[in-house]
Amino acid sequence: MSKAILEQYYKAFNEKNFEGMLSLLANDVVHDINEGESQIGVETFRTFLKGMDTYYDETAINLVFMTNEDNSRGSAEFRIQGTYKVTCQGLPPARGQKYDLPVGAFFEFKNGKITRVTNYYNLNLWLKLVK
Repeated sequence: MSKAILEQYYKAFNEKNFEGMLSLLANDVVHDINEGESQIGVETFRTFLKGMDTYYDETAINLVFMTNEDNSRGSAEFRIQGTYKVTCQGLPPARGQKYDLPVGAFFEFKNGKITRVTNYYNLNLWLKLVK
C-alpha cells in the first residue's frame, strides 16, 4: 500500500498537482526540509509547495521506491531535473539555470496517509550547478 501512495505522490508532483500531493498527507504531517527546519501540518506543506513552485520548475525522474515489510516506512531515490526560475533570497541569482541532482526522500505512513516526509539532496552540488 505505501508503494502505491509514493507512486501517486510523485505522479502528482510531476503533474504539478499539489492538491493531489496534499491529499495523501496526514493533517499533522512532519516535513523535514533539506538542511532546514521541520514543519508540521498540511497547510505549512502547501505554503512550502507554493514557494518551491515560484522559484523552481522540477520533475522527478528515474524513481525507485522501497518500503519495509509492514508498510510503515518507505523511501524514494530519484533524480530531480529542474530549472531555477526566480531568485530565492540567500541563493545565487536565477537566470533559468538547468540542474540535474540526485535526491533521497524518506517517508512514514499511518492509516493510509503520509505522516512524515524527509528530503535530502546535496545543497553544495546544487549551488555548483546553478552558479
